[in-house]
Amino acid sequence: MVQHPDHHHNALSQTVSLGSAQGEVDPRDLPFRTLTDNANVEEYVNETQTGEIIKPVRTAEGKTEDYKLVTFHIDDPENPKNWSKAKKWYVTMVVAFTCFVVAFASSVITADIEGPAETFGVSREVSLVVVTVFVVGFGVGPMAFAPLSEMYGRRPVYAVTLLLAVIFVIPCAVAKNIGTLIVCRAIDGIAFSAPMTLVGGTLADMWKNEERGVPMAAFSASPFIGPAIGPLAGGFLADATGWRWLYWLTLILAFVAWVLITFTVPETSAPAILAKRAKKLRKSQNDSTYVTETELDARPMAERLRVFLFRPFQLLFLEPIVLFISLYMSVLYGLLYMFFVAYPIVYQGGKGWSAGSTGLMFIPLAIGVLMSAACAPMVNKHYLSLYAKYGGKPPAEARLIPMMISCWFIPIGLFIFAWTSYPNLHWFGPMIGGWPVGFGFIFLYNSANNYLVDTYQHQAASALAAKTFIRSIWGASTVLFTEQMYERLGDQWASSLLAFIALACCAIPYVFYFKGASIRRYSRFAFADDEEAIASKA
Repeated sequence: MVQHPDHHHNALSQTVSLGSAQGEVDPRDLPFRTLTDNANVEEYVNETQTGEIIKPVRTAEGKTEDYKLVTFHIDDPENPKNWSKAKKWYVTMVVAFTCFVVAFASSVITADIEGPAETFGVSREVSLVVVTVFVVGFGVGPMAFAPLSEMYGRRPVYAVTLLLAVIFVIPCAVAKNIGTLIVCRAIDGIAFSAPMTLVGGTLADMWKNEERGVPMAAFSASPFIGPAIGPLAGGFLADATGWRWLYWLTLILAFVAWVLITFTVPETSAPAILAKRAKKLRKSQNDSTYVTETELDARPMAERLRVFLFRPFQLLFLEPIVLFISLYMSVLYGLLYMFFVAYPIVYQGGKGWSAGSTGLMFIPLAIGVLMSAACAPMVNKHYLSLYAKYGGKPPAEARLIPMMISCWFIPIGLFIFAWTSYPNLHWFGPMIGGWPVGFGFIFLYNSANNYLVDTYQHQAASALAAKTFIRSIWGASTVLFTEQMYERLGDQWASSLLAFIALACCAIPYVFYFKGASIRRYSRFAFADDEEAIASKA
C-alpha cells in the first residue's frame, strides 16, 4: 500500500472508488473537504433497515459513548436517488437552465462593448474590464460556496446567491458611471459562480452513476451554449435598443432562474437532509445521540475554513497533474473569451457588419457544443467497457482517451478561423472554424474533470476548485489584451498564435496518459493503491 498522509484509510476507502463507474460512488457526492479524516461517510451512501449506524465516540472525559448516525431507510422516498425519473429530470433541467443563464450573463454584454464606452466617455479597454471582473468572480466564489453547500445544503446557497445576483444586475442596467458597472458586475460574478459550482453536485446527489451519462451531458452543454448564444441574442438586442437592455434581459432570465430554483427545487444534499432528520429525531425521541457526521465535527469554523480554502492552492502548486491540467483548461477558457473579442474584430472591424449579424457567426460554435454533448453517453459507454477490462479498477489515465482525440479539434478550428479571416474572403470561413472548437470543448472539459476526480478522489473537490480558480483568472485576463494582440500581430497571426498555443497543449494529455501513473506514485495527495498500480501497468 502506498501511504499518503492525507488519505482516509478506513471504511470509506472501500466505499468510494473511481467516479462514474457503474454502481460506485462519485467522490464529488460526498462532503470530504468539510469532514475530518476519521468520518464515516457510509452514513450518506448506504440505506439501512433501521435508519441509523451506531458509532462509538470518545468524549472529552475519556469515556466512549454510542452515537446514532442517521441514515436513509431502504427505499427512502426522501433520498434524492429514489425520486421519480420525472422529478429528477425536472430538477436537472432547472439547474441546467440556471447554468445557461449564468454563462449567458457572462458573455451577452460583449455584443456591445462600445455602448458603455461612449455613454461614460471611457476607452474600450476600460469597458472590457466589466467582462473581466465578472469572470474573476467565477474563480473566487467557488472557493467558499462549494464547501458551504456541503455544510448547510445546496438549496440555501442557490437561493441566497442567485437573489444577490438578481439584485445587483439592476444597478448595472441603470448605471450612471463606469465605476458602478464594474463594481456591480464583480459582485454578480461572485454570486453567479455558485450555481456553476453546485450543479455537478446536485446531479450527483440525484442520479445513480449508471444513470448519470445523459443528465451530465445536458449540464455540460449549458456553460458552453450560454457564451455562444449570448453574443447572438445580445447583438440584435443591442442594435435595436442599446446596451442597457442587455442587462435588463439578464435580469429577466436570472429572476426566472431564481424563482424556479428557490421555490420548486427541493434540497438534494444528503448531509443536509439527514441533518434536518437528526434534529427532528433528537426533539421527538428526546435523545441527543441522533447525529450526523457533520454535527460530530468539533473543529471550530475558522479551522475548517482554513483547511478547505488552503487545500486547493496546495494542490495547485504541489501537484503537477493539477497544475498542468488547470493550465490547459485555462488556455481553452481564455480562447473562448478571446472569441468574444475576435469575432467583432473580424466581422465588425474587417467586414463592417452589425453586432446582430456578427452574433449569428457563433451558431456553428453552439452546434459543435451540442454535438459533443450528444456524444457524451458514448464516451461513458466506452469507459464502462474499460472498467470491465481492468476488473473494476481502470487507471485514472483511461479518462484521458477522449481528451487525446478531441484536443486536436481546437487548433484545427483556430487555424481555419485565422486564415479565412481576411476582409475580402467569404464570411463562411471564420464562422465554420467555430465548429471544431465547440465540438472539442466538452470532451476536453469532461475528461479533465473526470481525470482530476479519479486521481485525487477524496481531494477531488479541492482539485476542481483549484482548476476553476486559475481558469477563471486567466479567462478574465485574456479579454483585456486580445484587441491589442490583434492590432499588433494582425488578424491572421493573432489567431494563429492562439492555435499554436492550443497545439502545444495537445502534448499534456499524452504526457499524463503515459507518465501519469508514475507521477501519482510520488504524489502526496493522489489516490493510489496496489491494485490500481498493477492495473496501470497492465
